[in-house]
This record gives sequence, C-alpha cells and structure tokens, in this order.
Amino acid sequence: MLSRFLPGHSASRRLSAMSSHLTNGPHANGPTGPAGQTRPKVLTIESMNPLVKKVEYAVRGPIVARATELEKELEKGVPKPFSQVIKANIGDAHAMGQKPITFLRQVISMCVNPDLLGDESIPADARQRARRILQGCKGGSLGSYSDSVGVEVIRKDVAAYIERRDGFPSDPDNIFLSTGASDAIKNCLHLLVAGSGKTRTGIMIPIPQYPLYSAAASQLDAHQVNYYLDEDNNWALDISELERSVKEAREHCSPRVLCVINPGNPTGQVLSKENIQEIIKFAAREHLFLMADEVYQDNIYAPGCAFHSFKKTLMELGPEYAGLELASFHSTSKGYMGECGFRGGYMEVINMDPAVKLQLKKLVSTKLCPPVSGQATMDCVVNPPQPGEPSYESFSKEKTHVLQSLAERAKLVAETFNSIDGVTCNTVQGAMYAFPRIHLPRRAIEKAQSLGQSPDGFYALSLLEEAGICVVPGSGFGQREGTYHFRTTILPQPDKLKVFMDLFTNFHNNFMREYAD
Repeated sequence: MLSRFLPGHSASRRLSAMSSHLTNGPHANGPTGPAGQTRPKVLTIESMNPLVKKVEYAVRGPIVARATELEKELEKGVPKPFSQVIKANIGDAHAMGQKPITFLRQVISMCVNPDLLGDESIPADARQRARRILQGCKGGSLGSYSDSVGVEVIRKDVAAYIERRDGFPSDPDNIFLSTGASDAIKNCLHLLVAGSGKTRTGIMIPIPQYPLYSAAASQLDAHQVNYYLDEDNNWALDISELERSVKEAREHCSPRVLCVINPGNPTGQVLSKENIQEIIKFAAREHLFLMADEVYQDNIYAPGCAFHSFKKTLMELGPEYAGLELASFHSTSKGYMGECGFRGGYMEVINMDPAVKLQLKKLVSTKLCPPVSGQATMDCVVNPPQPGEPSYESFSKEKTHVLQSLAERAKLVAETFNSIDGVTCNTVQGAMYAFPRIHLPRRAIEKAQSLGQSPDGFYALSLLEEAGICVVPGSGFGQREGTYHFRTTILPQPDKLKVFMDLFTNFHNNFMREYAD
C-alpha cells in the first residue's frame, strides 16, 4: 500500500532500502543453518494473517513516514524548499504546541510522585483529587494493576459526570475505562462481529470516516457498510442515506451496528438534536446496536451548534426506545485537554444484555487493565475544579483560552481555504479538523494515475515535498467517487497556522498553474 501514495521510482528505491535494512541474514530467506543452508522463515508476508494485511490507517501512513524522513534530512542540513515540516496529519494538540492544563498535570504529578502531596504550594483541591485517586489504587500506587474495567472510584466519577451532563442516572457498572477511546471501540466491535456469508456482521460506517473503523472491520473480517455524509449540506447525516445503505447491505451481509461520530472526524460537523433523534429511531427500526463516538464533545465552535449526547437524547425519547442498545465513548486525547499520550478513555454501555456484559468484562481482562495514569487523567477530566475551589478560576481561564483559540483557528482555516481558487471547505463546526475539497485539473489526475497513485495522494505528497506540509489524503477516510479531499488539523498554534496557510496557498496556486488544463 505504500506505493499508492509515493512516486514510482523513489518509492521503489525506498522500499528496496527498507527491505535490505530489515533482512536478518545474508540472504532474503533468513539466517543460515549449521550447513550454511538458509533456514526458511516461519512468518512471511505470504504466511502471515491476511486480515492484518487488509488493515489501513491513513493518519499514520506512508506520507507521514515520508514527513519524518524529511525532518531528519532537514536536521542533517539537506537543502529543502522549506525550513520546517508542519505535521497537520493527526489530532495531537501538545505536539502542535498546546500547553497542558495546569490542574491536570498537578494531579497526575502527585499521583506519580506522592511525596508532592505535602507541598502546600499546590492547591488543596488538586491534592485532594490525587489522594482520592491513590486511595482507589491497589497499594496506594499508580504503578499497580487496576481492575480490568478500571479503578472503581474513577468509574464512579465518570458516572457522576455523565449524570451531571445528561440529567439521567449512570451506573458505574456500565462504565469501562479504556486505553483511549480507540481500544473501547475495538472491544465493542469485537463483541458484535459474528456469522458467515450473508449472516456476517455488517458495520455501518460514515464516509468520510475515522479510519479506526474501517481498520477494525478489516481486522475482524466484518463487512464495511458505507453511508455517505452530505457534503453539500455541511456533511449532514441524511436518514434516507442510512436507509439506502442498510437496504443494499442486507443483500450480502447482516448489518448489526451503526457507528456515528459526533462531532465529526474528519468532517467537523455537529449533529443537531433533531438529527440524533432521527438516527436513534432509525437504529430502533432496523434493530441496530448504536455506537456513538463522542470524543470531541467539548470541541464545539460554530454559533448555533451545541453538543447533544446520544444517551441523553435516547432517554428523552421515552419508553418506546428505552431498550435500545448504545455504547458511547469519550477520551482524554481531545477536547481542551489534548492529553493523547496518557491514553485515557471510557465507554458507557446502555441496555447491554447482562450475559454479554460479563463476556465484555472477560474480554477486557485479557489486557489486564488500561494505563492507570490514563485513568487518573480521565478522572481529572470528569471531576474538574468546581466553583469555590482554589483551582477553579485558573482552570476555567486555561480551558476557555484553549477552546476560544481553537474556535478562532477553525474559522480562519475554513475562510482561508474558501478564498483560494480550486478549494472549497465547509464550516468547521466542531472537532479538530477541516476536510476541504480540492478541485483538481484533469492533467493532475492523469499524472497521478500514470504514477499509480490516487489523485489526492499525489496532491498531498506534492504538498509535503514542496511546502513541508503533512496532511492526509481524503482517500484514506473515504469520499464519493470523483471527489478529492484532504484532512488537516486546526491545531497548529496561531503563529504557525498563519505560516501553514501562506505556504499552502502558494503551493496550491503553483500546483494548479502547473497542471492547468
């Protein structure tokens, strides 16, 4: 799959070099035996699990690998037409210069080093949070294993947070702490995939989508059932499109789960409450398990938009829908926190069969437990400083600053893209990304095809090689045939974002002139 994005001859050279570097013996077949004969490898590309070979994950794909190579070349003084590589391929806020939230880091620091609990220069509420977390850890240490479903006191705090947010009860026994939201999503899908042939599970996935879902479907050998978001209506989710998708899918598989990302990744749309109600009713009609990826719930920017949780909306619909099975997900990696490296997250399951829930607990136990430092970070997110506590004012100020700055950047990015000929971009209502459409000239498309590349992959690689900007081609997320996009984060800090947009504008205008029809 590397060659799909990379130029033909240079890709061959790089792949050849990689192959030479990775062989572990004098011959490609492996190390020599006692008689000097080569010993065949047990694990080869032909004998390995074929489902792994089907997995693709564009946000860390070959263009990103090339960006890392370019960074190293710049460090060595290799001349380039740019002075830095701007990695806008992934939603990693701290890597793009965002400063950590002080309260979160104070609590985590004390959890890691309890000697700091006696430091009275640290606010009392932060010390109280750290003590409470440590009291819930075995041996009073963050270095101990937790229960496989997570530290009990943190699960209670997550349930309390959900109750405050939604106004409906949340049972800590329905909370599964996880290694980011991604691991919980994969665990949930693992439960749902079964059958063979026409009874094999179909996973309904939005297109464009976050490639975790397509990768999981490939790894589990499930059918990926695409439903397309409406780009002409700011990436809205049209119920008639869901109906088309599920009807066609039932000809070859058994759709069992509907995945929804709100706010959207990579598309940045925010679903209205009415739209969520329609989605829930559709899932109930079609007897589908509903998975709600809500990791960007704090990232709402556009006027008139608001986050509505699927759980709250479900509960408000009344007893007719009370039994609908729902799993919803949150993470420490996004929002105002951006604490990607701690890998904290949770899943809440609603109306899950008790026998299935026991199986889920068994499944997560095979991984022992999520990182306890990530669990502690999640606790800070769901149990932040409250009015009247010592840290409240500074915490609120930092949180507000981050979200206001993101809102300004979301507006700047969309407006700038829309000011450039050959680029159109919907309003970034939420999340951390823009997904602009590039209207490529015929000659550019033909050039890409002659190199065996997708047109947007060719464009993205050219952008990297000529301007030092790393984005992800839209083909890595899915898009309607004949359209071309790329995903970029809005996370570069304002000064770097201005550089980013200037470099992009110059590159795009030159590219369009070079390949003009």
